[in-house]
Amino acid sequence: MLHALRLKNFRCYERLTWEIPTGGALLLGDNAQGKTSLIEAICVALTLHSPRTSRLQRLARHGSSEFGISLDTDFCTRRILWQPRHLELAVDGVSMRDYSDYLTDAQPVVWLGNRDMALVSGGAENRRDYLDFLGTQWHPEYRAHLLAYRKALKSRNVLLRRPKPQRDVLMSYGALLVQHGKQLTLLRQRMLELLIPHVVQHHSRISAGETEGISLFYSPASELSPEEAMDRALEADIQAGFTTTGPHRDDVQLLINGTPAAAYASEGQQRTLAISLILAQAGLLYAETGQAPVLLIDDIFGELDPHRRQALLSDLPPESQSLITTTHLHWLEKAPMPLPVCRISNASVQ
Repeated sequence: MLHALRLKNFRCYERLTWEIPTGGALLLGDNAQGKTSLIEAICVALTLHSPRTSRLQRLARHGSSEFGISLDTDFCTRRILWQPRHLELAVDGVSMRDYSDYLTDAQPVVWLGNRDMALVSGGAENRRDYLDFLGTQWHPEYRAHLLAYRKALKSRNVLLRRPKPQRDVLMSYGALLVQHGKQLTLLRQRMLELLIPHVVQHHSRISAGETEGISLFYSPASELSPEEAMDRALEADIQAGFTTTGPHRDDVQLLINGTPAAAYASEGQQRTLAISLILAQAGLLYAETGQAPVLLIDDIFGELDPHRRQALLSDLPPESQSLITTTHLHWLEKAPMPLPVCRISNASVQ
């Protein structure tokens, strides 16, 4: 479990110490008071990833040149200090050399926010982000291959933007993309196989047992072998100024009763499938790591119809610590309060 969060110059918080309720909490407050920033800080402390931005500098409080996060858990205290061009990571006061060392044995996290409602209807990048957020927590090799792939991809794209890129260097980076991309694709496919039973289980519960056939298929950007696809795309890449094929262009096909969910499912069906996909992460991570994930749920209950609200609340894993942000509690209607309420106002917790 998470016990205490300390922030310095993080988002709207100048300084904060919050004793986190053991079973979790409902974080209640108006918009722009700091609710989402609290659970975002927890996500960053446990995954070194923000679901709201890809740039750590944007997490610093306006006017500040640094930010700090400290999180006490059952296992350890994790500490992050970010400064321009410098990131300090420590676990129990011991400095960590890199991301991998810091993330070893980190407690898994599941995030569910309004943006995740586009997991079914949105573009392929939403589903790739979903795979990568889950995969980096599921398997250490996934994280290693993803980081290596992204590094080679960034370097190759920089080279492709030059007027006359060196073809031999492009081919060298292409070989690295093929090497790590193959492993990344295999791990994604394996992860989907493990994930499907959890998706089906949650979908059945949330949809009140409706007999809808749910299918997930990994969809590579090219039907060619990785080597052949990279080789054939060289001229197109030079013309485009970026790498046009590889796992960074792949997708996941989501089907309901054999038809594409994005095109043919109702809005309610799409939301049910999106929620099922998110909750399935918790089941997979618990089964694979032996640790109950922390559930961070950002202001989605007001967007759901009464049936889905109650079904989602009932389907939250009881072994997980859940932190849920909301602007009001009307959506509970006559249901009992599921968690203690912490009121958030002007970047303070009451």
